[in-house]
Amino acid sequence: MTQRINFATVSPDIMKKFVDFVVASKQNAVEESIRDLVNVRIAQLNACTFSLDMYVKQAKLHGERELRLYHLASWRESTLFSPRERASLAWAEVVTKLPELGVPDELYDRVRTQLSEKEISDLTFVVMAANAWTRVNNGFKTVPGSSDAMLGLDKTGLN
Repeated sequence: MTQRINFATVSPDIMKKFVDFVVASKQNAVEESIRDLVNVRIAQLNACTFSLDMYVKQAKLHGERELRLYHLASWRESTLFSPRERASLAWAEVVTKLPELGVPDELYDRVRTQLSEKEISDLTFVVMAANAWTRVNNGFKTVPGSSDAMLGLDKTGLN
């Protein structure tokens, strides 16, 4: 495997601004449990092992149940998610995959029955941040778990 660059070291100014954006995106109207589910699902969709590892550990630290994390890949069929969580996951998926004709009105209208305008807007920034993480970590093949100590994720006992 070709050794990839450390993007954080090579572009420290941009990295700092990106981390500031990520931190700001966590200060929003959407509850942490939904942000955790959305982040894990986006990592799954983007096949980013580094991000999946990081987000699962964060969710565990925040108290998310293991069974719900196991069911996340098939959340539509699972009975473990509330209508509000389902709407958030549907929004995260469509904004991540962006259909050729854009986000369908039917989906937007369904999400609006569960989330306020502020929550949809804030959730969209969470989705943007998670997608950015998956793209940079996928592109540079960041080793899963390599930032656990720095992020406080070593406390999960998952390795």
